[in-house]
Amino acid sequence: MVVEKLVVGLLEANCYIVADEETKDAVIIDPGADAMRIKSVISRLRLKPGFIINTHGHADHIGANGDMGLPIMIHRLDKEFLDDPGKNLSASFAARIVSPPASRLLNDGDVLAAGRIRLHIIHTPGHTPGCISIKADNAIFTGDTLFNKSVGRTDLPGSDEEKLLDSIRKKLLVQDDRCVIYPGHGPCSTIGEEKRHNPFL
Repeated sequence: MVVEKLVVGLLEANCYIVADEETKDAVIIDPGADAMRIKSVISRLRLKPGFIINTHGHADHIGANGDMGLPIMIHRLDKEFLDDPGKNLSASFAARIVSPPASRLLNDGDVLAAGRIRLHIIHTPGHTPGCISIKADNAIFTGDTLFNKSVGRTDLPGSDEEKLLDSIRKKLLVQDDRCVIYPGHGPCSTIGEEKRHNPFL
């Protein structure tokens, strides 16, 4: 599995391109901005992206959805964030970002494929109602749920601190300690490292 990380947009969100090294089939996770940079990496690596997965519907994670020309997948509880600048918070920055609608609405337990890679959808609400994490092999893309030594914000409309911490404890910390977490902002970590040293947990 190939994982390419790009830090995009003013809020420095992490966009990930995840690909099967052999078949070159790929998925783009959270193309929040800088579509041309994302496309440049795809071209350089000669990848074949099949779809986009948004870990949640905030503007810094969906901003380049419409520029990629790919099917969009998001959890059903965040579908309205895609075309509502109030819900996706872009209205607060006078940007008014509107994404194309989702081609598929995701649920907990769904499994998607990019070549031989299986992407397991884990519903981890709290930062938004429809936040998801995505597990692939020994990696988990946690969006804005769990960060390196931090957790997602819960002071935003639709967020819930109790649900966020419950999601982390029951759905993420139960993963193997060696599982690498790729968060929506900031550097990577591991499940074991967060169990031992995350002050919010």
